[in-house]
Amino acid sequence: MTARSPSPLAGALDASIPLAAGLFDEIGRRTADTAGVSREPYSPAEQVAVDILTRTARSLELEIAGDPFGNCYFTLPGRERGLPGWLVGSHVDSVPGGGNFDGLAGVVAGMTALAALRRAGSAPACDITVMGIRAEELSSWYGGHHGGHIGSRAALGLLPAAELDSAANSRTGRTLREQMRAAGFDPTAVGRGTPHLLPGKFRGYVELHIEQGPVLADQRIPVGIVTAIRGAARARSCRCLGAYTHSGAVPHEYRSDAVMATVELVRELDLQWERARAAGADLVLTVGMLFTDGRVHALTKVPGETNFCLDIRSQSEATLGDMATLAGCLAQDIGARRRVRFDLGSFSLQSPATMDAGLRSQLLDGARVLGIPHIDIPSGAGHDAQDFVQAGFPAAMIFVRNTHGSHNPDEAMDITDFALGTRLLTWLLAQG
Repeated sequence: MTARSPSPLAGALDASIPLAAGLFDEIGRRTADTAGVSREPYSPAEQVAVDILTRTARSLELEIAGDPFGNCYFTLPGRERGLPGWLVGSHVDSVPGGGNFDGLAGVVAGMTALAALRRAGSAPACDITVMGIRAEELSSWYGGHHGGHIGSRAALGLLPAAELDSAANSRTGRTLREQMRAAGFDPTAVGRGTPHLLPGKFRGYVELHIEQGPVLADQRIPVGIVTAIRGAARARSCRCLGAYTHSGAVPHEYRSDAVMATVELVRELDLQWERARAAGADLVLTVGMLFTDGRVHALTKVPGETNFCLDIRSQSEATLGDMATLAGCLAQDIGARRRVRFDLGSFSLQSPATMDAGLRSQLLDGARVLGIPHIDIPSGAGHDAQDFVQAGFPAAMIFVRNTHGSHNPDEAMDITDFALGTRLLTWLLAQG
């Protein structure tokens, strides 16, 4: 089916795509290093991206603003400025040695939509603001206790001030508070008074993002309309304690083998994942780390200890709870049979963020009107959109096909696919 777009916005959008390509090229080139693209939160590289976007906003005669946390806002005024406006955006930072499109695609899509509306010559019904968000990828750069998503949570009043001191840069040891202040922003504004962004002032938050998995590419579909951002149940510091013994001298029935017990636990969880998939449940499960103690393990030793973590994700909070409970029951049963002791610690729960039904319905209508091939798709990765949901905003997400995965320098979003996703975004914003 050939994609089509209503006139006169179609031509204006097509004419604005070179602006997007130029932004991707300049920002990617100026923030690249030998490993890929590295826009560290509150670093000069992240600021380069903001500066380029700000220069573009100025050329489009947009209103330009910021907040104490470094987020930037570019607004196209609407005809009725008292009406709740649209908020569109994503993050401008990246993981170390990452790709150029993760996060940035959503900000550039918003800028492209505003450029097209400007070019079409008619003001939208309400204000449309593009937000460039800081420090979404903080977890890739900072250790210590924190929840990432710093820019969005700070602006929404969801960031505990204590995280500014408990988050420490993995390379320099500098706290987030120190880093934010050194970048010229005001960490003392975190958690103080009224949030910078209030849901009553906006119709909703819309985020375009590359898909970070293979589904759209595998199904040869350019655009996905996100149903929900999966929640997570995570056990970060699991252990299995057995006994170190001689690998050749101890028969099977006498062993307390921590590796064999852990492998059985992982296999049983994987089998439950297969059963859940067969039943149509939404579930992904990862053992993100699994290792023995390098100080004492050896070829000729039965391993007496393993360490691992569990990351369970689903759109269903009930499924998350059921899987966490199952892990505990399996650990107890396997531990008794294999003469070991599991300590899974506690599971931290992050609730799923369901996208707004009304906005999703509008996006589905728009995709049909525009003739854009699309599917419903959950997001397995976290996004700033989930923080807006938590803060009470109606939120929606558009995924754009991307090959070679994400969080690596080989992200490959085709500009034609980006144009389709941006066309859908612009259509929504133009509905008034």
